[in-house]
Amino acid sequence: MSAKNLDKHKRWRNKTVAFRVSPEEDTQIETAVKLTGLTKQDYIIRRLLCRDVVVQGNPRVYKALRNQLAAVLDELRRIEAGQGVNDELLDTIQMIATIMNGMQEDFAYDR
Repeated sequence: MSAKNLDKHKRWRNKTVAFRVSPEEDTQIETAVKLTGLTKQDYIIRRLLCRDVVVQGNPRVYKALRNQLAAVLDELRRIEAGQGVNDELLDTIQMIATIMNGMQEDFAYDR
């Protein structure tokens, strides 16, 4: 049995929710979690409850963005060699663009 945890709103988190995903879905979830800088639990809860996922820039998020952009570049090179585009790549590119756009807006407000 999992241990009880008290969250920041003074609620006990003592319920466990589990579900199965495909390896491809797991890869997409892991990518999203890394790019947002949230824990997997916080990311999934926010998405399931239709709450905004706000990315806070920090070194971990920067590193994840850098690594993911390198992976996208590799995929684009593979595509240029004559292979097709997969939906996961398009989803990843969309997520990176959304995050970068949000970071750009935050930077504009900080000036």
